[in-house]
Amino acid sequence: MTLTEKILARAAGRDRVRAGEIVTAKIDLAVIQDALGPIVYKQFRELGVDIWNREKVLAVIDHSCLHATMENAAIIDETARFCADYRIPGYGNMQGVSHQLAVESGKFLPGNVAVGTDSHTCTYGALGGFSTGIGSTEMCAVLASGELWFKVPQSYDVRVNGELPKRVCSKDVMLKLLSVIGANGATYRALEFHGNTIRDMSVSSRLTLCNMAIECGAKNGIIEADERTLAYYHAIGVELGKEVFLRPDPDAIYEKTIEIDASALEPMVAVPFSPANGVPVSQLEGEHLDQVIIGACTNGRLEDLRIAAGILRGRKIPKTLRCFVVPASNRVYADAAREGTLADLAEAGCIIVNPGCGGCGIQMPMLPGHRCLGTHNRNFRGRMGSPDSLVYLASPATAAASALCGCIRDPRQV
Repeated sequence: MTLTEKILARAAGRDRVRAGEIVTAKIDLAVIQDALGPIVYKQFRELGVDIWNREKVLAVIDHSCLHATMENAAIIDETARFCADYRIPGYGNMQGVSHQLAVESGKFLPGNVAVGTDSHTCTYGALGGFSTGIGSTEMCAVLASGELWFKVPQSYDVRVNGELPKRVCSKDVMLKLLSVIGANGATYRALEFHGNTIRDMSVSSRLTLCNMAIECGAKNGIIEADERTLAYYHAIGVELGKEVFLRPDPDAIYEKTIEIDASALEPMVAVPFSPANGVPVSQLEGEHLDQVIIGACTNGRLEDLRIAAGILRGRKIPKTLRCFVVPASNRVYADAAREGTLADLAEAGCIIVNPGCGGCGIQMPMLPGHRCLGTHNRNFRGRMGSPDSLVYLASPATAAASALCGCIRDPRQV
């Protein structure tokens, strides 16, 4: 069996499952963010039942922060009242993006099954578990029963080998992979990442890969847990034994194998209007930018902010450019502030904003004809303000280099 099949088999109380089977799996973590939260809360109250296990629920306000409208304020109030009424201890009140809070909390462990009311719930697969996005009605069923049915997905074996060149990041690996697979090329598949490049990556870099698995239609992205995973959990105060780690069988059956030579990669940029439109940055150098965003749940961790600060430290961005820095959580914000990373970015002229989902354009809309390069995960038409604006996706290194120059720039040349 593949890693995804093993996890779903265990969650379903089965010895074995095969791709295409329908199984009912026990849920280890249910994450609700405020974009769909009010729908979930209203529907669940109408059921008239209690939550199956409130310790396994994480309710987060990340889209409506800071709240600029009465509608946003009402959403926040409804989330707070629901958590109070149902005594949910896991309440992320504008402390960061739900996905970052989920992995920081230690509530999701290797081999677990997690669901969330956001498509980028697939992020958590970087820690060796199965995680995927679901809808509001499905979430109501999970809150009531602690279970959900799944069709076991076929798996793609994504093999990435070789040493990443200087200033080429995991984001560049993913943008390259998306350009190979296509926007719908892995619909309802599991992307299982292997290879020495993956083994050498930090957990933060792995989270970036799995975060964007949905951008090619995948059901989930997943990386088997290892020593780096153990070290990550130790750092957040959770001690694990190696015996909890599941691994794919040597004879696991994969629908397709995709190989990427990491040593041959260069910085990538996804051009409008799809994350799968990745091209080498050299094809776009010099294109004018009005706005740069460094952060979001894709690349808003401490590692990412350090990469950006390493390029911008002691320099100034053009005053005609807006460069927003959006830490993925309060913990990231505090760590970056404590070590001086945020100071370096602020002194370069960056605008440091509160942790949350603003980095995906919710709080930073674009005008017609304006261009933004960001480290987030989507550049669909109209997702960031005007449908006539242009949004490009890139790594923190490319974003920082581009902010410094006021145009798209190869970070290796700065």
